[in-house]
Amino acid sequence: MNFIFIVQGEVRGHMTQAIALSKMLKKYDYNLSKVIVGMSPFQSIPDYFIINIGTPMIQFESPNFSKENKQKSINLAMIFFQILSKSNLYLKNIKILSEIIAYENPDEIINFYDFFAGIYNFWYHPKLKSIRICHQHLIGHPEFTFPNGEIMSRIIFKLANQINRLKTAKVLALSFQHFKNIITSNIIIDPPLLSEELLKLNVKTEDYFLIYMVNSGYGEEIKFFHRKNPNIPLVCFWDNKQNPNRHVVNVNLIFYQLNDQLLNDQLFIEKMVAFKGFVTTVGFDSVCESMYLGKSALMIPVEDNYEQGYNAKDPFKGSSGITRSNCDLTTLINYLPKYKNIKNEFHPWVNQGEFSILKI
Repeated sequence: MNFIFIVQGEVRGHMTQAIALSKMLKKYDYNLSKVIVGMSPFQSIPDYFIINIGTPMIQFESPNFSKENKQKSINLAMIFFQILSKSNLYLKNIKILSEIIAYENPDEIINFYDFFAGIYNFWYHPKLKSIRICHQHLIGHPEFTFPNGEIMSRIIFKLANQINRLKTAKVLALSFQHFKNIITSNIIIDPPLLSEELLKLNVKTEDYFLIYMVNSGYGEEIKFFHRKNPNIPLVCFWDNKQNPNRHVVNVNLIFYQLNDQLLNDQLFIEKMVAFKGFVTTVGFDSVCESMYLGKSALMIPVEDNYEQGYNAKDPFKGSSGITRSNCDLTTLINYLPKYKNIKNEFHPWVNQGEFSILKI
């Protein structure tokens, strides 16, 4: 069979999922003919993705998460303004997307949460099958428990999911834990898609803390903690183009750019092997990686990002870390002696993923 991937390329998670699935497909002699990546015009496809996906790719502009001035929270008003102001460009890009798909003539499209794929399905009614793979669609399962409050954010999030899954044959909702599939629904619960490199790591523990922050505004909080605790080693990965690829504050505080070079992605995997504790915004994949390695995490939901709010409240990982609103590592340091390692429960679930997805 011949596949096309459409990938929402703004964050690392959807890209690592696409890499993991591409390697599974190639392992069983399936063909991935094209990868289409939707990104902001201010971003470029990371080197690690280009090399690891191993397939010709096309980048085009699609809606992305606009951040407020302090680079810590999502600006919903700016997102809507962006969509309205660029509507003609987006419609043109959807037409280009349809031409690419017609030329490649795949058997199936696999969409990693890019909105244009849903709009394309609705607009052009293609005969080929479309499959969605993402964590966000888990909210469509009746056993899912919503966080309290934030009614408007919940409505917007559900609307975004509905647009994304328009005319979709199947939705693979990646989950921290097993839920029963509902016979009357096209939503199928599936394990996380984690990278091959991560699954093969020989885990150990050293003295440093690993920090992963897409939102660069948290950098000031990290520096504030460091000034009070200069002897605690911190290795940070962030998305801050105003700083060099390797920004050295001193020997115990170094910032690396997330997407600039293949070298940094390899370094991130190496640092995953031995960190003492993990600090991260609550993206699905980064939390799964910490759980798989049996390490404790301080999870900081990005403000106004409803998905991260419900990730932080997932019942299965309630014992695998703590949730706070800031980067004060003191809470994580105090929590470490109480941490319950759940990797023995998590590994069997993750290991089902290859068989489950290939069966679907």
